[in-house]
Amino acid sequence: MMNLTGLYAVPLAVLMIGLSAYVSALRAKTNISILDGGNIAMAERIRRHGNLIETVPMALLLMAFAEAGGTEPLWTHCAGLSLVIGRILHPIGLFHDRPVTFARIAGGSLTWLSMLISTLTIVFNQWAG
Repeated sequence: MMNLTGLYAVPLAVLMIGLSAYVSALRAKTNISILDGGNIAMAERIRRHGNLIETVPMALLLMAFAEAGGTEPLWTHCAGLSLVIGRILHPIGLFHDRPVTFARIAGGSLTWLSMLISTLTIVFNQWAG
């Protein structure tokens, strides 16, 4: 049996590692141990990483529950692609002095869409099953 959720978890894990390393590199350069030290670049990097960490676990759990409940692979792919594309776009558009950018809005919206797809397929599977 194919595990589609795992397929989408892999690039998200790579992105998480990359964003974490991006924070760590600036920590090493600036000697800031915790928080952001008043450094706006550090604050931006922390939020880029933090936002991924705040959203991806629930989205992947919802995808896994939907997949385990018999969701058609097409819907799992829709949720997974939305999530991966959204999580790539979001940090590209996240800046302290520009609260509204295409990449930030599109990234957040695609992440929500992913969770909505998985949530609705879970409910549908329970109702129809």
